[in-house]
Amino acid sequence: MPGPPGRDVLAECRNSRRFDPMLSKAQIKYITGLQHKKYRQKFGQFIAEGDKIVQELLETGSGVKTVFATREWLLDHRELAEKAAGIEVLEVAPEVLKQLSSLSTPNRALALADIPPARDFVPEGVSLALETIQDPGNLGTIIRIADWFGIRQVVCSPDCVDAYNAKTIQSTMGSFQRVTVVIRDIPQFLEKYASLPSYAATLHGNDITQTQKVSAGIILIGNESRGLSEETLRRSSHHITIPRLGQAESLNAAVATGIICGRLLI
Repeated sequence: MPGPPGRDVLAECRNSRRFDPMLSKAQIKYITGLQHKKYRQKFGQFIAEGDKIVQELLETGSGVKTVFATREWLLDHRELAEKAAGIEVLEVAPEVLKQLSSLSTPNRALALADIPPARDFVPEGVSLALETIQDPGNLGTIIRIADWFGIRQVVCSPDCVDAYNAKTIQSTMGSFQRVTVVIRDIPQFLEKYASLPSYAATLHGNDITQTQKVSAGIILIGNESRGLSEETLRRSSHHITIPRLGQAESLNAAVATGIICGRLLI
């Protein structure tokens, strides 16, 4: 598939606030192209799908440029859409929205937003650090868990799935607006912040039910099948584990994150 066209096509999308039952092939090509990381990086935009997520984006602004929504959604959120200053809101037919969506069952609204500038890590409070998380649903859920527990920073290794993958964004349920994602090599990151206690989740660590509450430090979660790398384990100051009562080999990364945060932070 050839690459999507440039920003002039996006500008074409914004020319009028009207009913547009059929988008041009170029417009569709641009939007669906953003489902690929290389085009998100090239054009600096991402797709956010879902009724609640688009509603939150309109309420906060958060870099939203264009919203594509069905008539039903727009009627349900008429005042919000009308007050969306500087944001182009276009009504499209459900079949058009289906063309734009990466989901098997499309939502009623989809937004294009700018990817925010990269931010530096701030060594305060508790942070999560993730190594080689591959599933976008896992990453999105972990960001949502971080938001639930008041964690404001999630550090991802460069080989984690992209935080602006459409499925990741949907899985955050809007939490991506409140949690900063920082990309760092995890062993180097731990070396730089060696003064902070780090808690590596592993199958052979200390029982988290016997671990003191954490008010500052880094909680480390590894790849869904392989866990944390040996180098990361060597550089972490504490190894922790969730006690197993049954026969399951492992836990889903997001589930493990929720259990660990619930035990160590509350």
